[in-house]
Amino acid sequence: MKRWIPLIVFLILVGFFAKGLFLNPREVPSPFIGKAAPAFTLPVVGDANTSFSPADMKGKVWVMNVWAPWCVSCRQEHGLLMALAQSQPTPIVGLNWKDKQREAEQLLAQQGSPYFAVPNDLSGKVGIDYGVTGTPETYVIDKEGIVRMKHVGPISPDIWKEKFEPKLKELGV
Repeated sequence: MKRWIPLIVFLILVGFFAKGLFLNPREVPSPFIGKAAPAFTLPVVGDANTSFSPADMKGKVWVMNVWAPWCVSCRQEHGLLMALAQSQPTPIVGLNWKDKQREAEQLLAQQGSPYFAVPNDLSGKVGIDYGVTGTPETYVIDKEGIVRMKHVGPISPDIWKEKFEPKLKELGV
């Protein structure tokens, strides 16, 4: 029996690795799904005297898009976010993450802003509180402030239609 133990352990490891080959790397499980969105209060881009907090959105279903001016993928999804801001009723909040050069204000002035508000997370602490691993990441938050969905990576029209629209419909939007 002892000589079969290495083979059994090897087969178990092969099984785990084989399962991993079929997982989608864009589907990062979030421990926040079904839990209250972390609270924060941050100044908004372009007006340090005005602040934003998730409490400001209480009673509304909203989308939080974590982005940064230095993020190539964020620029890729910007046009779609602009179209969505015009065509659908759900407010989009753009968490400006780790913008050390403070380029967001100029970029949004040039390309337009799809965002209801743009809180400025210069230190990256709020992103860490939400479990952000990179940009862009997008969250759907319900009327009670509960995180209902997380998407990692840029949003495409297909992703919006397949993932976001059903979730927003489920939440009554």
